[in-house]
Amino acid sequence: MINAFCKKPLWECTRTLADVAQGRRPADVVVKSARLVNVCTAEVQDGVDVAIAEGRIAYVGQANHCVGSATQVIDAEGCYIAPGFLDGHVHVESSLVGAGEFARAVVPHGTTGIYWDPHEVCNVLGLEGVRIMMQDVQRTPLKAMVTTPSCVPAVPGFEDTGAAVGPAEIADSMTWDGVVGLGEMMNFPGILAGTDHAHGELAATLAADKVVTGHYSIPETDQGLNAYIASGVRCCHESAHAEEVLAKMRLGMYAQLRFGSAGRDLPQLAAAVVSGAVDTRFACLVTDDVHPHELVEDGHMDRVLREAVRCGIDPVAAVQMATINTAQCFQMDHELGSITPGKCADIVFLDDLYDFRVSRVMIDGTVVAEEGAPTFQVAPFAYPEWAVRSMHVRDKVTPASFTVELPKGASVRGGRAIVRAIEVAPGSIGTKEVRVELAVRHGSIQADPAHDVLKAFVFERHRATGRIGCGFVQGFGIQRGAMASTVAHDAHNLFVVGANDADMALAANTLIACGGGQAVVADGEVLALMKLPIAGIMAEETVEEASCEVHALEQAWEELGCAIPAPFMPMAFIPLACLPELRLTDRGLVDCTTFQFAQLAIEE
Repeated sequence: MINAFCKKPLWECTRTLADVAQGRRPADVVVKSARLVNVCTAEVQDGVDVAIAEGRIAYVGQANHCVGSATQVIDAEGCYIAPGFLDGHVHVESSLVGAGEFARAVVPHGTTGIYWDPHEVCNVLGLEGVRIMMQDVQRTPLKAMVTTPSCVPAVPGFEDTGAAVGPAEIADSMTWDGVVGLGEMMNFPGILAGTDHAHGELAATLAADKVVTGHYSIPETDQGLNAYIASGVRCCHESAHAEEVLAKMRLGMYAQLRFGSAGRDLPQLAAAVVSGAVDTRFACLVTDDVHPHELVEDGHMDRVLREAVRCGIDPVAAVQMATINTAQCFQMDHELGSITPGKCADIVFLDDLYDFRVSRVMIDGTVVAEEGAPTFQVAPFAYPEWAVRSMHVRDKVTPASFTVELPKGASVRGGRAIVRAIEVAPGSIGTKEVRVELAVRHGSIQADPAHDVLKAFVFERHRATGRIGCGFVQGFGIQRGAMASTVAHDAHNLFVVGANDADMALAANTLIACGGGQAVVADGEVLALMKLPIAGIMAEETVEEASCEVHALEQAWEELGCAIPAPFMPMAFIPLACLPELRLTDRGLVDCTTFQFAQLAIEE
């Protein structure tokens, strides 16, 4: 695969690199006396120099012969140097800031490249929205390599989105500069069933000689997993248990061990590789989703590496999982992922291999961050008007909009009905179907905040269809107020959860008025509001400002009695109809184990 992300393509500078390596021409930069994390041989080499020219590595060894009068010499004595960190699967939009601002946040933490699936913005604004975000991030040094969203909508027929992507659109996108593959193929049922749509997208990607990324979220690891991998899917970040990781690696699939804000699976998955009994070359580290407060306070891939070591993974093996393994997964290891001759000079300087504190970052031989701060500037990006005016709810939202009518045929005994509810758990994006008994008054089903049962509504907000899905959720623990969000994966419709109808209406209307975002309301008062006008899912602010607003939202949740950490994260995944078990979209309750709509109330 041709890499368009280096300062210069290799074919333009082969002679220069050969001359520098042999001392016939001085290097642009020489890094002296480093402790090299050699990801090719899984060892640390002391006292190594690295000579750089044309943004690429020309020589690794003792580089005195590469130093000329104009060569910049960087003394790295005592420092470890490692290849720039690569995040093999991330949704930039989940940081709640624009792509350029995301780059400003992650590069100082050692991230030099990301394999980015922008399916959040694509579900709202289509592929033109993806193009706009690509323009934003291209102003920065970060190598933001796009995998075209494959599942827009995530599960066809079960939700309404602002756009749709199919094989023809995929084929066209494979010609774009910056696109390296297909985003996570969540429609694994379509792959296994042999549908034209799903296999057409695979064909369009494979015909362009690009990588198909996966999402296989069920524990079955025999015929189904074999079929999925045989169809060309190269990697998967949806393992829930160590056994699934091993099964995927044994079949030649790259198992991406996730540690983000919503999915924190790494501690459960690390057992697959800590023993040293299996080769780790098919294991990668990814974030998937990272919220702004964690980017600001804890970092990005450096945070994942710290967790990997805490879980018992060998530090050098962990670095391999964040560098060369990921580059090999995307068939780009001839350009990225190691500090070896000819590769892009993307280098991270580290104090140690346990805390992974990053002191300096180079991309294409240029220092782009020092001591935790970027050396480049990112001006605010002017998103077009159509990208910041995406709220199109058809009907006026009033307290009466949150009436849950008793379905025909539902069983009512003693004024109460048995209802399916969605149960959420702390630190998890998974849900469970539970049965709860709720009061029925004047033909409508009531919430029961005293027993932790809240109403949940999804309003279609892209095409003013007027579709509304309703249900109940359990697990948030609040007894008053309401929360609303237009960050509601993956369709990002308007999602409202609450204990009373008036507060739910206020929360919904607050977001409609400001163009999208997240709000917490109680007793007729807006306690916290984060405006997200870019597609209704991203702020126009800095990541530091976004972090402060996320903290304010969480404090408001706590005021309402919620004990779940980062509650907007599990809330945001309740409408995602491609993960088990029960979900709610604008079209209703979806049983995500059978992929059928589910009745709210139990019938007689």
